[in-house]
Amino acid sequence: MNTLVENYINGARKASIGGSTQDIFNPATGEAIAQVTMSTATDVNTAVQAAKEAFPAWRDTPPVKRARVMFAFNQVLQANTDKIAEALTREHGKTFEDAKGEVIRGIEVVEFACGIPQLLKGTFNEQIATGVDAHSVRQPLGVVAGITPFNFPAMVPMWMFPIAIACGCTFIHKPSEKDPSASLLMADLFKEAGLPDGVFNVVQGGKEAVDALLDHPDVQGISFVGSTPVAEYIYQRGTNSGKRVQALGGAKNHMVILPDADLDQVTDALMGAGYGSAGERCMAISVAVPVGEKTADALMERLVPRVKDLRVGSGMEPGMEMGPLITREQRDRVASLVQSGVDQGAELLVDGRDLVVSGCENGFFIGGCLFDRVRTDMEIYKQEIFGPVLATVRVESYEDAIALIEGNEYANGVAIFTRDGDAARDFVNRIQVGMVGVNVPIPVPVAYHSFGGWKRSLFGDYHIYGTESVNFYTRLKAVTTRWPAGIKEGAVFNFPILT
Repeated sequence: MNTLVENYINGARKASIGGSTQDIFNPATGEAIAQVTMSTATDVNTAVQAAKEAFPAWRDTPPVKRARVMFAFNQVLQANTDKIAEALTREHGKTFEDAKGEVIRGIEVVEFACGIPQLLKGTFNEQIATGVDAHSVRQPLGVVAGITPFNFPAMVPMWMFPIAIACGCTFIHKPSEKDPSASLLMADLFKEAGLPDGVFNVVQGGKEAVDALLDHPDVQGISFVGSTPVAEYIYQRGTNSGKRVQALGGAKNHMVILPDADLDQVTDALMGAGYGSAGERCMAISVAVPVGEKTADALMERLVPRVKDLRVGSGMEPGMEMGPLITREQRDRVASLVQSGVDQGAELLVDGRDLVVSGCENGFFIGGCLFDRVRTDMEIYKQEIFGPVLATVRVESYEDAIALIEGNEYANGVAIFTRDGDAARDFVNRIQVGMVGVNVPIPVPVAYHSFGGWKRSLFGDYHIYGTESVNFYTRLKAVTTRWPAGIKEGAVFNFPILT
């Protein structure tokens, strides 16, 4: 356990000045495998100064040259996908194949950022008045920062910094202290791709580092992904200090299953969306909403054996469908919420709390849990569990399903499974949720669209990545131009006569 995960400032790894350290665990074994430096406000200031000094030259670099760096970054990322994925599995616990998928989804945003010259094109209007023209341009904010969660240590940062940097900003990344190694791998690869020193920096740590970023006068914008209470805190503190803030919060994603749905397809979808990555996804389906008792009974009949047969183990073990939770504390929290569901009267059809993985007895494992007949007043419904727990809420009608979702404070993602095009169209039109899937369980948009929820799943005006991010990381400048009459006829050789 001699490895120390450090900061990355001005092109070099750098230990914290006066900061403490914190253990990093392998969730599959429960062993401490490294330590991470916990940065102080002084460390943050050093990173901000490096980013501030690098900004003028990077801002003035032509967008096409910034794009060439992105093309090179894309290439080295693809060549090192397995290396990054191994780091994710080692520190987060998700299966290796799932980790590779995470990296690939992040690379898609890098590919989008390669088109930044087109994305930054302004507008022009000739002759808005006699001899007067008007145009608009988008210019980079300056120094910006991203604060990212433990569940996607590579993908979520890549939802932020490639577009910010391509736009001409300089960036400071504050990753989760639970699985921080991927941040340094990406920093090293960015430098290999030709990114100038100081343009991308990494500050490890916890709340002290976060607060320092939120309060620093030279940080112009903050991007955040995490739980709703923290998102609200980030938004309030950041905007109070005059920053532009996008803060994506928690979720309670529902899947509505209409009676005409293909239940075998639904079962497959729920298994992947509910239990993939041990449920530690902000877009995980955590509530199944079958319409009608017959639909619900048939769905439970299919789900119960599948959940019981989930292959759970170390993420590096081939064939595993689910790994451990990130920490012992998170495992205990999930187990406690499962118990609360039992105590409050829900039917626990599958109980994964006693799971023991051979060879990983000290790992932070919990097996798949499946509840039926959950009510909206239960804690397992109200809270974002962030674990492999699927709650089933039975409803009598399509309208009841709509009312259930509308009554929830979260509005990140939702799905409907049906063969009825009219019902699907009505659902998409009416539902007050930011991302909607029709026969798609996890409707995460592709890189050239944008990701974000509604209600208490998002604080701020901008969704993340895609064209929304280009607008977030830039300011619009409008220019109106008039030129005085000048000499157009060239050289004049006769004695001038003033008129």
